[in-house]
Amino acid sequence: MAKPTTRYVCQECGASYPRWAGKCESCGAWNSITEEEAREAMPKGLGTGKSGRKIDFVALEGVSAPPPRRITGITELDRVCGGGLVPGSCMLVGGDPGIGKSTLLLQAVAALADKATCLYISGEEAVEQVRLRALRLGLQKAPVQLAAATSLRDIAASLDQGEAPAVVVIDSIQTMYLDSLDSAPGTVAQVRACAAELIRMAKRRGFTLFLVGHVTKDGQIAGPRVLEHMVDCVLYFEGERGHQFRILRAVKNRFGATDEIGVFEMSDAGLTGVANPSALFLAERRGNVSGSCVFAGVEGTRPMLVEIQALVAPSALGTPRRAVIGWDSGRLAMILAVLDARCGLALGGNDVYLNVAGGLRIGEPAADLAVAAALLSSTTDMPVDAEMVVFGEIGLSGEVRAVSQMDGRLKEAAKLGFAQALAPAVRRQGAGAKAPAEGSIAVRRIGHVQDLVALFRPADKGRK
Repeated sequence: MAKPTTRYVCQECGASYPRWAGKCESCGAWNSITEEEAREAMPKGLGTGKSGRKIDFVALEGVSAPPPRRITGITELDRVCGGGLVPGSCMLVGGDPGIGKSTLLLQAVAALADKATCLYISGEEAVEQVRLRALRLGLQKAPVQLAAATSLRDIAASLDQGEAPAVVVIDSIQTMYLDSLDSAPGTVAQVRACAAELIRMAKRRGFTLFLVGHVTKDGQIAGPRVLEHMVDCVLYFEGERGHQFRILRAVKNRFGATDEIGVFEMSDAGLTGVANPSALFLAERRGNVSGSCVFAGVEGTRPMLVEIQALVAPSALGTPRRAVIGWDSGRLAMILAVLDARCGLALGGNDVYLNVAGGLRIGEPAADLAVAAALLSSTTDMPVDAEMVVFGEIGLSGEVRAVSQMDGRLKEAAKLGFAQALAPAVRRQGAGAKAPAEGSIAVRRIGHVQDLVALFRPADKGRK
C-alpha cells in the first residue's frame, strides 16, 4: 500500500505546494492553501507485471450517426444546449447565488419526467425544501424522483442499480464528498474526484448529467479549472438582480455553438423563455432621447438588438468617473481615447456613464460604433435617429472595421421595423455571404470615426 503523503493545495486554482504559504503564487489568492492528504495513484513506472491490452485505432473518415437529442420542451434551454440534451453528456451550470439555477433545472426535469426517469439529488436542501419550490412553481404533480444526499458512494450505488435514468441533476457538486479522501467537501481534490466519478458513470450508463457549480466573487466557477475541461458543456446563468431577465450563456459546448444564449424572464411562476428578446429589450425604449443608440449584435447564432445608453457630464473631480454596466470598461477607455486623439474631442475630463439596457452583457467588439454614437449623442445633445441601428468595430487609428454576420444583423433590424443602419464601409467577404434584400433597410456605410462625428455636428457649425 502506498504511503500517504501530505501536500498543500490552493482551493482557488488547484496549485499544489510542498509546504504551507499565506499567498498562492499561481493565482495570487491569500489564505486559500489548505493541507490535504494525497495517496499515490499507482507505483512509479509501468513495471507492475501486468500487460495492457491493445487499443483499436480507426480511420478519421467514417460514417457516424449524429448523437440523439432529448427535447426538454423549454425552447431557450434546448437552444443553448445545441438542440436538446445529448445522452451520456455532462453539463456544468454556474451562476450567482439566487439567480435561478435550481429553479431552471427543476423545471427542466419536471418537463422531461413524463417521458423518462429523471432524478434530482440535492446536497444543499432537504427534500421538503425542494417540494416547497415545486409547489410554488406548480410542478408538484411532476413524477420527478427527489433525494437529499452528499455521499458520492451512496449516490453511485443508487445510480448503478436497475434501469439507467434519463437525466440526473446534482445540486451542487461542491457539496459532494468521497470518503476515500481526507479533505472537506468543496476542496479541489473532492470536487475533481467526485466530478470525475459522476462523469464516468454518466457516459457508461448513458444518462444526461447536470452539475450545479458555485461561483467565486469574480464570477468564475469555484474549484479547479480542470472541472470545466472535464464536462461537455459549461453554462453560465447571468442577470442583474434589479432586472427580471436572466441570460443562460454557453461558454463551452461540444455538441453545439458556443456563446449561444437563452433569454428567460423571472416571475412568481418561475422562469419563462423569451421568444423574441430584441422586442423585449427595446420595449421600454423612448425615441428622440440623446445618449441612446440601438446596437445590432449577435449572441451565438442569434441576432439581437439592444439599447446602449450613455451620459457624458462635466466632472468636479480631479479624476473623472467611469461607470460601465454590461460592457468592458477597458474598451470604453479605448473608444474615449480614439475620439480624443483622432477627432479632437475633449471627453477625457468628463464623467462617463455607460449602460446596456435590460441587464444583458455584451462582449463583442462590434458594439464600438454604437457606443461611440451614444457618447457623441450625449455630448452634443442630439438624439440618434429612432429608426437607426448601429454596429461596427473601431480601430486605434479611428477606422471602422467590418464585423461578422452583417446580413443577420440587418435582417433582424428590418424585421423589427428599423429603416436605417449605420455600418462599416468595407464589407467582409465571408463564404456564402449574401447581400441583404434591396429596399428592406437603408444602409449608410462609414469608413472612419470622423464620419460619425460629422453626423452629430450642427449644420451652422459645419458651414463655419
